[in-house]
Amino acid sequence: MNLFEAVLTRRSIRAFRDITPEKTLIDDIIDASRWTPSWGNTQPWNVTVVQGEQLRRFKEESTKLAVSGAPSEPDVSMPEKWPPRYLERYRDVGRRTLSSLSIERGDREGRNAFYLQMAELFGAPVLVVVTIGRELSLEYAMLDAGAFIQTLCLLAHEKGIGSCIMAAAVRYPGLMRELFNMSKNERIVAGVALGYRDEENPVNTFERVRVDKDEIVRWVE
Repeated sequence: MNLFEAVLTRRSIRAFRDITPEKTLIDDIIDASRWTPSWGNTQPWNVTVVQGEQLRRFKEESTKLAVSGAPSEPDVSMPEKWPPRYLERYRDVGRRTLSSLSIERGDREGRNAFYLQMAELFGAPVLVVVTIGRELSLEYAMLDAGAFIQTLCLLAHEKGIGSCIMAAAVRYPGLMRELFNMSKNERIVAGVALGYRDEENPVNTFERVRVDKDEIVRWVE
């Protein structure tokens, strides 16, 4: 698989197989991701890799919090409002995801069941938590952390490991700090679910959409 293929074929995986990748494989992917470019080579990211019993406990406790209706308190605020064209893209992928699972618009029970799967990381056996120091400029550090996450996901894809970048994974940072012994001095940015994808699940095969390049590209000569 060349780089173009990796970029064009990587997708967010929302159903994982119950097989944990070798620790050495995940470690090699993260090791290579260190070469992600960053502002002034500051490399502001830190990584916590969780699997096994601690990940099971996290999924269980996250699900309990979600069911109880506990409010999300992420270290990085989620956007509360989108301009119309971005909101439509967001809604479109939501419709495609739920439709692939035959969950209709009025099926509240089906939707709630899917949202609880998010708390369980869609069954992923590995969670990579990316953090940045609180003393850093959030905008630039987030840019660098995003580049690191993209590199991680593309390298994982090249090795046959599926990924899903999940804001939902970091809704309860207090729980993460308690279970994973993470410092309060680190701002929890995002979680990346990793594992082998379930090839037969339609949620991993529905058609993906991107806007036409003419809508986002402007040439100046």
